[in-house]
Amino acid sequence: MLDASVVQSAIRIPQSAIQWWHQAFLVRRPSVSLGLFRLAVAFTVGAHMIPSFFEMDENYLATAFTTQNPSFFPLWILRLVAGSPDWLIWSWTLVFLVSLATFAVGLFTQASCLVMTVASYYFYALNNYHIGTLSFDILLVTLILMCVTGFHGDFLSLDSLRRGDVRAHKRLRPFFVQRLLQQQLVWTFWYTALNKISAGGNWLIDNPYYYLIRYPPIGVVRDFPLRNWLGQHPTLCYQLGLTLLAFEFLLPLLWLIPRTRPVGIALGVAFQLMLWATLHVPTIFLFLFPPMMLLFIRPEAVVRWIEARQARQAARGRAVLLYDGQCGFCLESVKRLRVLDLFGWVDPLDFHAQPDLSALHPSLTPERCRSEMLLLEPNGRLSGGFYAFARLSLRLPLLLGCAPLVHLPGAAWIGTRVYRWVAAHRDLFHRNPTCATNQCAIRQAGNGAPLQGGAGGSSKAWS
Repeated sequence: MLDASVVQSAIRIPQSAIQWWHQAFLVRRPSVSLGLFRLAVAFTVGAHMIPSFFEMDENYLATAFTTQNPSFFPLWILRLVAGSPDWLIWSWTLVFLVSLATFAVGLFTQASCLVMTVASYYFYALNNYHIGTLSFDILLVTLILMCVTGFHGDFLSLDSLRRGDVRAHKRLRPFFVQRLLQQQLVWTFWYTALNKISAGGNWLIDNPYYYLIRYPPIGVVRDFPLRNWLGQHPTLCYQLGLTLLAFEFLLPLLWLIPRTRPVGIALGVAFQLMLWATLHVPTIFLFLFPPMMLLFIRPEAVVRWIEARQARQAARGRAVLLYDGQCGFCLESVKRLRVLDLFGWVDPLDFHAQPDLSALHPSLTPERCRSEMLLLEPNGRLSGGFYAFARLSLRLPLLLGCAPLVHLPGAAWIGTRVYRWVAAHRDLFHRNPTCATNQCAIRQAGNGAPLQGGAGGSSKAWS
């Protein structure tokens, strides 16, 4: 095999070019941005595919009038998929929905992404009636890039929660995939701009925007307030068309230049909103492109912003979460709580390490701390058990999705009973030797204070 230095000397690659390539594509940087982008991809895929499932008999089943895309798929794949019986189509629908859900919550993210992508390709090959467009082709390329990424579950995912990795947002990973996603957006904009000056209806010598405004009455252009007025001013439409063309050429340059990047992202988001307000554009333009623009923000800047929020929270004062440091289940739960507490709102405290609990709050006792977790907020509010979790769901960013559920009418009645049962049977949830041998109950029984209702049981929910 040829040595890399020999190859370099043979073709005389400048050292500056090698350094640029390494910095642009090969350097390791925090993966927090891809964790956030995963949510945008999941939402966009769901917005594309799920509506088509409401009319299965018209879109995919044997009763549907299907169209095929031989320019995208080999003919043998189209023939194979076209022979799918209805039960197989329904099975793929279930596979898609499950993989979409697991990908969105970040559970086995790479495997979930692979299955979701295969399912999307299956329906795309089965009938490309509504998604046989450039937008879905772009989405499928994005999915392929996400499939080859094994670490978009580092942050904001059940995978990071399972691992209990509190530094998930700081983990250094190869920047190659994120850079490719950036380039995909840049070249998509430049492709559409070049298409406007090289295809039929050249925007430089013709006035396609004027034709779109005037005809057809219901088509690509929405019926927005200024449409009729613009239809009476062809010169203005021509000028707007040239402005749009120049904008599509120049906007990617703003993203690529660090100093103009914030302005470019803001203009890009506004541009996508304008397109959505005036044109019937696919969901990808509104749901996927703005998050792709955010990928141009340096991930180190995102990490610094998170750490700045943590520092401000520490200066204001953190809430104290009291737990039993001699309980294996509690230790594992606190470990995962630290992952959820992105901005450092809570400071977990082993109540055994606090000699005088009453100094924190007059109603605190060792017995009460053993029975349930207790949350003491900076304003002096004390919550226990389910109510402590309900308060945490309002404060921890990664628990906000649970907040509407735990604050529904009747949720407290159910939640307190579920919490008591889990606390009494916590040995069933962890393969921890302390939990397996029921040491919590044995330890307390040895002190002459057995628990009510079993290990870690609580006869009362505190609020």
